[in-house]
Amino acid sequence: MDISKIKFGVDGLIPAIAQDAETLEVLMLAYMNAEALTKTLSTGKAHFFSRSRKKLWLKGETSGNFLDVKSVYYDCDADALLLLTAPYGPACHTGEKSCFYSLLSGEKKTGSPGPLILRELSGVIESRKTASSERSYVASLFSKGLPKILDKIQEESGELIEAGREKTGKDVIHETVDLWFHTMVLLSQRGIKIVEVWKEFGRRFGASGIDEKNLRGKDG
Repeated sequence: MDISKIKFGVDGLIPAIAQDAETLEVLMLAYMNAEALTKTLSTGKAHFFSRSRKKLWLKGETSGNFLDVKSVYYDCDADALLLLTAPYGPACHTGEKSCFYSLLSGEKKTGSPGPLILRELSGVIESRKTASSERSYVASLFSKGLPKILDKIQEESGELIEAGREKTGKDVIHETVDLWFHTMVLLSQRGIKIVEVWKEFGRRFGASGIDEKNLRGKDG
């Protein structure tokens, strides 16, 4: 646990960004001194140094919203840290998932980028399992069962292939969204969380595609 490479500022502190290791959502920015970094590495829970109170603090000590630290990276200048974490709850003291929820141009909250949209959509799809099939398209798919969901995926796959061959880029985007949406309905129907798909992407990242296919062929 050698932190000698880390360049703390003249005040003895270094900025540390906490990021959700699964969704990649940026959660918060705080500061660490050498003691906070050492405790973080030794305990696996994020510790920071409060610039206002001039003392060490454990994230979640009073709220219960701890940050389990999976790994710690430092940047090319060794003067900033990135913590990949598993949050126990909202990272922000306001109750928001992330401290970064406001646009500089106004008070309006930002829309969910990238994987966050899929996570929120996954939650909405899951909630439709108990909704009325007469008022919800997703609920109607669930009520008709797996065969109907698979039929829709087959239909949307064909439309995406057609768009890829003959239509505009905008059409390809629209058909991709349709296919992803119905695939997420299938995941929900099968009881598979979207995070499991992200984990599989992470497992395959950096591996040879040919080796991966060969391995799956042997497993199958």
